[in-house]
Amino acid sequence: MDEPATGPGASPSGGGAARRSRPTLAAVARAAGVAPSTASLAFSGLGPVSEDAKARVLAAAAELGYGGPDPRARSLRRGRSGVIGVVMDERLSDAFRDPVNVLTLDGIAEVAGEAGASLLLVRSPLDDEQGTGPLVDAPMDAVVLVGCNVRIDPAVAVLRRRQIPVVAIEADDIEGAVPVQLDNRDASRRAAAYLQDLGHAAVTVVTLPLDAARRRGPIADDRLSSGTAFTTLERLRGVREVFPSAVAIEAAGSAVEEGRLAGTALFAADGPRPTAVVAQSDLLAVGVIAAALDAGLRVPEDVSVVGFDGITVDDSLLHRSPIRQLTTLVQPFVQKGQAAARAALAMLEGAEPEPASFTSTLRVGDTTGPPPTPSAATAATAARTA
Repeated sequence: MDEPATGPGASPSGGGAARRSRPTLAAVARAAGVAPSTASLAFSGLGPVSEDAKARVLAAAAELGYGGPDPRARSLRRGRSGVIGVVMDERLSDAFRDPVNVLTLDGIAEVAGEAGASLLLVRSPLDDEQGTGPLVDAPMDAVVLVGCNVRIDPAVAVLRRRQIPVVAIEADDIEGAVPVQLDNRDASRRAAAYLQDLGHAAVTVVTLPLDAARRRGPIADDRLSSGTAFTTLERLRGVREVFPSAVAIEAAGSAVEEGRLAGTALFAADGPRPTAVVAQSDLLAVGVIAAALDAGLRVPEDVSVVGFDGITVDDSLLHRSPIRQLTTLVQPFVQKGQAAARAALAMLEGAEPEPASFTSTLRVGDTTGPPPTPSAATAATAARTA
């Protein structure tokens, strides 16, 4: 019986599996009979390699158990991490309840993925006492800010010190950041003008949060003057260009339940009732509609509701009515994300990034109509108080 081999490089006998070092690209190239540079191009897909050579390289890699170039080594050679950071101005657990954030992220991921970049989701800087959190040392080549407000300035200062390019989606002017904007103010003005043309005068706005405090309830002037959420303020300003005295009710987030809470207060039996509500998101609009139905009101016969976003709304949420489509402002969320990623990648390549500006479209659905006549309004009030 042969003695088991000993010494360095020998495979251990018995039940233990051989412990091998990670195969290298050079070993794959030798096995495939090609130059290491050809093997590298076969994996990257960035150069002219014949189908035959590529097939030999991939077959050799499979036989040797080689999974591809080490991304850490590639990052060191290029001086980059290959990562684009995405910072959302709210906790991720809240951010991903809103389809708008998910679809915007889809757009970023699509363009970044095609360029071979990865995404790193970074928690809100507001979660950290210093307002910076992982932005200080997270491995990122560029950063896309999603839904930010002026409180993010300390975080941007950190990124600027690190010389990391910044793209800002729907934010106030940030020095050095490439803007990707949406016509929040003009779109909201157009929605308000549409309600005015229908004959409405008593209009209330249910807003997104004004700042990180995420309060609920009527917005007083002092609260409004201290607000920092750019999108919220722009959409409210748009409505008030048409209805200067429109009441504003703040919600604590973009969620159906938040809209329901705001609507319950609006449609209380002992208070004045608006004939139309402009909600700053579709999720809020669905909640407002649910509260109206709970109060015995009809939509749109007794109250009209306009949303913002153009997301797909689950019909089961509106099963107590014939409503199948919200009247809403449809925004191009995926395209916003794509534009942001393209700008970030351009800066990484030393090219001039393209700022982008997008327009929302008013889509008239089943939730808006003329205001009720005085007699109909009186009947509706009687039904609610009976």
